[in-house]
Amino acid sequence: MPDPRQTVQAWSDAAARGDANALYDMLDDQGRRDLSRQDVQRLVADQRKELADEAKALQARDIEIKATAQVRYPDGETSVLELQDGRFKIASADALPAGARTPTQALDELRRVLARRSYAGLMRVLTRQTRGAIENDVRSLVNGLENPEELDVDQSGDTATVRVPGGHLVRLRREAGTWRVDDIN
Repeated sequence: MPDPRQTVQAWSDAAARGDANALYDMLDDQGRRDLSRQDVQRLVADQRKELADEAKALQARDIEIKATAQVRYPDGETSVLELQDGRFKIASADALPAGARTPTQALDELRRVLARRSYAGLMRVLTRQTRGAIENDVRSLVNGLENPEELDVDQSGDTATVRVPGGHLVRLRREAGTWRVDDIN
C-alpha cells in the first residue's frame, strides 16, 4: 500500500517549483478529464504565489494526512473507508443507520443525506409516520402520472398546470425551450 505522505510530498514539491507537468501527471482520471495539460500550465502561471503558499502549508510538521476510499453502490449510497494501521476500516456507511442519540446528531444526519441527495438516506432519518406519508405521496404521484398523454394539460405560453389523479397539482415551466417541473402540490 503506497504511503499517502509520498504523494503529498511530491505534490508539495511540484507546487513549490511551479512544475505544471508534474502536477498534471499526479491528477487522477477525472482531474485529467476536467483539465488539460495546457489548463494546468495556465493555472500554475496565474496562481504561482497561491501554489507556493499551499506547498509551504503541506510541508508543516503538524499536518494530518488521511488516506480514504469511497465505495459507491448502484443505488447511490456510499461507504467511506479510512486507512488506519495499514488496514482500511469503515469510517461511515450510508447503508448502516447511525442511530442519532441527540437532536443535533439527527440534524447532522439530515444534512449529510440532503447534501448527498440520497433519497434512501432521507427515508432512513425520517420517522415512520413522515416516511409513510412521503412514500404514499410519491406512490400516488407515480400512479397518477402513469399515462401522461391522457392528462388534461392547461398550457398558457411558457407555463402549464396539470391536475394529476390522486390530487396532485403539477406546475410546469419552459426554460430555454425545455419543459421542467416548477412545483408539485
